[in-house]
Parts: sequence; C-alpha cells; structure tokens
Amino acid sequence: MTRTALIAGRGALPTALIAAMDQAPLICALDGFPPDGLAVDQMFRIERLAIFLDWLVDQGVTRVVFAGAVQRPRLDPSLMDPQSAQILPRIMAAFQAGDDATLRAIIGIFEEASLAVSGVADIAPALVPGPGMLAGQISAIDDRDACRAAAIVAALGPVDVGQGAVVQQGLCLAVEVLAGSDAMLHSVSQLAANLRPDPARGKGVFYKAPKPGQDRRIDLPTLGVQTVQRAAAAGLAGIAWEAGGVICLDLPAMIGCANDAGLFLWARP
Repeated sequence: MTRTALIAGRGALPTALIAAMDQAPLICALDGFPPDGLAVDQMFRIERLAIFLDWLVDQGVTRVVFAGAVQRPRLDPSLMDPQSAQILPRIMAAFQAGDDATLRAIIGIFEEASLAVSGVADIAPALVPGPGMLAGQISAIDDRDACRAAAIVAALGPVDVGQGAVVQQGLCLAVEVLAGSDAMLHSVSQLAANLRPDPARGKGVFYKAPKPGQDRRIDLPTLGVQTVQRAAAAGLAGIAWEAGGVICLDLPAMIGCANDAGLFLWARP
C-alpha cells in the first residue's frame, strides 16, 4: 500500500489536497514555514535533509507530494550532518541557477532516496481543470490579449522569471515577479488611467501558465477566489490560464465570484 508524505507550505493548497486524498498523509514542513491550520508530524531542515529522508523511509513512505508556498531558507552550516553535507553543495548550486533548477534538484534527491514524487494533478485532478469556458464569455480582443500574454509568459520562462502577465489591447501592463500574482494585480489596479488603453475597447486579461519545460509535479501556478477579486479590482475583463497546468482552489467559489463581478474564467487549450 502506498503511504504518502505531504511536504506542506503556506496557503490553502495543502488543506485542499488533503481533502481530496483517500488516506491521510504524513504532514511534513520545512522549519520556519509551518502550514496554515495543519498539525505537522515532522519538521525538517535542509541542513539535515539526509536524516529527514531516512525518517520518511523508516515511516514506510513511498510517495511524496509538495504543496504550498515556501521561501528559500537561510542555511546554517553548523547544523549540517555528514550525509547532508554531501547533498548540500548540489542544492546550493541549484539555488544559483534559479527556482526551476532548485525544484528539479529537490525532486532528484527525493527520487534517489526511493521516494516517488507525485504532482497535485496526480493526487487531485479536479484541482487542475481541463479546457473550457467556466464563467462569462470572451471577446475577440480578449482572445488576442490572452494569446499575447501567453507568448509573454512563455518568453519569460527560460529566464525563470514568473508565471503570469496582464495584457490590455496588446499592451503588457505587468508581469509576475518574486512578489507574486496578487502584488502584480494590485500594481495594475494602481496604474494611472492615462497609462492604460480605453477600457471601452477591451479591459485586459490576466494570464497564468507553468513555465515552458517546467516539471509539473511541483510549483504549479495557483489561482483562487482572491485572484478573481484582485482581477476585478484591477478592472480586467477576466482571467485565462493554461488548461491542465494551473491549480484552481475552490473552483465553484471562483466561478461564483467571477459571475458576480462580470469577469470571465477561461481554461485555455
């Protein structure tokens, strides 16, 4: 029987994932980044990663899933054990190469310990909706803006910048960087009216997608009700995303919020 460990970070995703699982997982968390509202079975540190991996194996864990937000921890070499000291240079080198390289290195290290790494779509496919228009309707200019935003996100992927962009009538108003989607949408809401095209012709689209070539077992983009609210506050026509590549937290509530605000939600093929 498969025993699963959930490496849980902050936000609503870990709780949503647990609700979709048939068997309760072991809940583990990186020290300093406790999950919201969950009792943790085991905290761990990167400096003692080898000890943590051995503990997972001793508990009979065969599968690991990562869910929730964490930041890069500050490492304390004095806490390192001999086994982890052999792993850490590999992680630190990946840190320098960017988030995608770091996540790939982490996945590889877990797999080398005979721990399979599964993605959210494998555990809870309903959280990663397939193609379809889920709320509202798009105009021809919305379609073109979504296409332009998708091209921008794809271009940013190789330099490991972000997973989202806002485009209005072909003009890129913002791209997602370290602060995330909420901060990006807030910045759009604060743009002076004279810097934006006439909304009568098209209000703009927020587009979200994984980075090209990204390992989709970890760090998939996530949308939720708050995203819809912030898109409405930014005066946008709606939200589009890559179908099958973005996690939607509480999709029924997202749809209700979008309908109330007059926004479209489009899982774009």
